[in-house]
Amino acid sequence: MTAASERRVRLCHTAHLEPGRMPQLMRLLDAAFDGDFDDTDLDHALGGMHALIVDESDELIGHAAVVARSVLVDDQPRRCGYVEAVAVSPTHQREGLGGALMAAIEEVIDNAYDLGALGASDAGMRLYESRGWIPWVGTLGVLSPDGWAPTPDDEGAVLVRNIGGLDSAVARLSCDWRAGDVW
Repeated sequence: MTAASERRVRLCHTAHLEPGRMPQLMRLLDAAFDGDFDDTDLDHALGGMHALIVDESDELIGHAAVVARSVLVDDQPRRCGYVEAVAVSPTHQREGLGGALMAAIEEVIDNAYDLGALGASDAGMRLYESRGWIPWVGTLGVLSPDGWAPTPDDEGAVLVRNIGGLDSAVARLSCDWRAGDVW
């Protein structure tokens, strides 16, 4: 096994992904999410910055993305770096690659956004919490085509960073509407 410190994380925008990288990305996401990652999920990860790790044969073995989303904290708009499609090939998990990918994405968030957010899977929760991401404990919602709507099913799974002096226990966090999972 190659340690994460020996692997190079490369950052690039969606527009600069090499030809052939998208099929590799779909294979990686399909394997890492055990077939539970669809085209809508992929669409959520496009249009922002990608952290990529490849193996010796240039096959993609690790990926994370951060995309710009509009969120409201109470009624105040905030630029949010939203993390999507964090995945490590099952044959390379527990090598520190997830942490290396998140470090690169967190640097983008810290330098370009007011706050970071993500919707954590059960499998990813330990990684994110170990890196200082905290659950949003206040009310969660979405600005849907029909107006604001609560998203109670997402409570405990939406994690944030760089929230400054906000008290998430009393504040309301709302995301913009999108197809599929809104968080």
